[in-house]
Amino acid sequence: MRIGIIGAGMIGGTLARRLVALGHEVALANSRGPETLRELAAEIGAKAVSASEAARSGEIVIVTIPERAVMDLPKDLFAGVPNDVVVIDTGNYYPARDGRIAAIEDGQVESGWVGGQLGRPVIKVFNNIGFKSLLEKGQPKGAAGRVALPVSGDPQAARSKVMHLVEDLGFDAIDVGGLEESWRQQPGTPAYAKDLDAPRLNAALASAERSRIPEYRKAANDAVRAYFERPQ
Repeated sequence: MRIGIIGAGMIGGTLARRLVALGHEVALANSRGPETLRELAAEIGAKAVSASEAARSGEIVIVTIPERAVMDLPKDLFAGVPNDVVVIDTGNYYPARDGRIAAIEDGQVESGWVGGQLGRPVIKVFNNIGFKSLLEKGQPKGAAGRVALPVSGDPQAARSKVMHLVEDLGFDAIDVGGLEESWRQQPGTPAYAKDLDAPRLNAALASAERSRIPEYRKAANDAVRAYFERPQ
């Protein structure tokens, strides 16, 4: 499969490495230009490209950048890209890092806001797993304790395609439903950053309470703020 990745940080770089190893053709972009990715791309077997080229390089395009950086992407990034190209959003909203985004604070699900900025529907996945777990914890289907990942978004056909990709990477894919249900996997929720197997992830998703989103967000944001403010 041809896959474009916009963002070459911890998650983007790890996905690129793992997807190439599985035999996919990966076009990798960042905000600084393809010349800054030549070494990494050569090492892992990906192709270094611009963001606009990455958006036109695959059957699936993964956007994996901080929420604040979504606003810096070209407004016509997906102009002319066929509607059947699936766009994945791996992002999370942390006000301490991203600044305050009013629409999200007012109740819009994070990936709904991202999709609005991109002008495309998105599938939310890979947002609740750390890069080391993504790199190291994939296991064959049926393995005991296999880590599960939540997948949400519309339309259902796109969600199913992404779920197959998650399974190929060695994780059980849990169908959360449409994008409006993606709040269940946002930062601070019971499903967030726990590396749970399928039964425990399903239980965590079910236990989330939408009325507690501000509480969940505050807990995650406080953790990020503490990380940024730690002594160097």
